[in-house]
Amino acid sequence: MIASVLHLSRRDCKALRITDAYSIHRVVYSLFDDIRSEAEKRTGRPSGILYADKGGDFHGRRILLLSNRKPTPPGHGELVSKPIPAGFLAHDSYGFEVTVNPTRRDSASRKLVPVKERQAVAEWFVERAARSWGFRVDPGRLEVLRLGVQRIDKDSHRLTHGSATLKGVLSVTERERFVRSFQQGIGRGRAFGFGLLQIVPLANPFEL
Repeated sequence: MIASVLHLSRRDCKALRITDAYSIHRVVYSLFDDIRSEAEKRTGRPSGILYADKGGDFHGRRILLLSNRKPTPPGHGELVSKPIPAGFLAHDSYGFEVTVNPTRRDSASRKLVPVKERQAVAEWFVERAARSWGFRVDPGRLEVLRLGVQRIDKDSHRLTHGSATLKGVLSVTERERFVRSFQQGIGRGRAFGFGLLQIVPLANPFEL
């Protein structure tokens, strides 16, 4: 796996026509060869690309990337890449931050509905972590930093994703699932900047 940081100046953002979440998606995916067939895309094979838009200010923008292949040099901006070190995913505890698209399936309609309130998002995350992602989270040290809505206009259609950024400490319970969660991302909307686990190993789970 390759970890990268893309730094874009104000001039780069203007040249790349970055105006919304879809334009960020377009810029990120332009850095990689598309190795999936149409059939693989339809069956949901992961792209091998995750990213997190860290936002920007007057000077520019920063985007974190994790990929199963090396990105190509960008036409605009500065890209720094390095392989994930051996043993990085072998620790027991990590500090983490992640932006997710929290949803539940309504039992009556079977439709996906967004999870909106801070407490509900925190409970959803703790539950999903233990059930699906190979780690547990200390609820007392879990922070919901931001809640929002991501709107994407594409081909006269609008996609809307609920967005929640969380920070805390996780403990690995199932190594194989945890590694897969890191490599493939967690939750829905991963093609649009959700699900990248940004983790830092902790020698002591009470370190943060």
